[in-house]
Amino acid sequence: MIVVADTGPVNYLVLSGQIELAHDLYGTLLIPPAVHRELLHPCAPTAVRQWATAPPAWTEVRSPKDASRFTELGPGEREAISLALEAKADFLLIDESPGRKTAVQNGVAVKGKLGVLEEADVRHLVDFPQALGKLRATTLFLSEEVVQDALSRYRARRREQPRGLQPGPEHTTTEPNGDPRKEI
Repeated sequence: MIVVADTGPVNYLVLSGQIELAHDLYGTLLIPPAVHRELLHPCAPTAVRQWATAPPAWTEVRSPKDASRFTELGPGEREAISLALEAKADFLLIDESPGRKTAVQNGVAVKGKLGVLEEADVRHLVDFPQALGKLRATTLFLSEEVVQDALSRYRARRREQPRGLQPGPEHTTTEPNGDPRKEI
């Protein structure tokens, strides 16, 4: 799978301690140089700068051959969309509306940080409400509407799963009397 990332999703997945999900879900993560520079910027949070200083082996900084298009966007978004197109990426991790819109208009599938957490939940890699809580504990602002929509999708996923798969063992606790209880 080929996945390219813009700054926002990487920044908040690092801050929430959930960046490894990108590797668990997608293998290699491609990051263009402009995004790498933004992650290293002195104003970026310390944890993000530290991560970007020595990114894990599954992260590859790769330059697009031509980043001259999409001049209405910032350098990170411009390079990320260009690289996604050139690499024929399965999708682009991007949060900002103008960049998402431009990517989609140019045939690039997009996913944001919440999409990563939702996919991780579907694969039973995280407890979605807990992962969402970690994300909300960062400097990220998520409107209550966005949070409620994400939780509604989570509840719908739980209702749609076959009984035997709902939820996985990582979501089961034991009551003091020894009876297992499902956490939702």
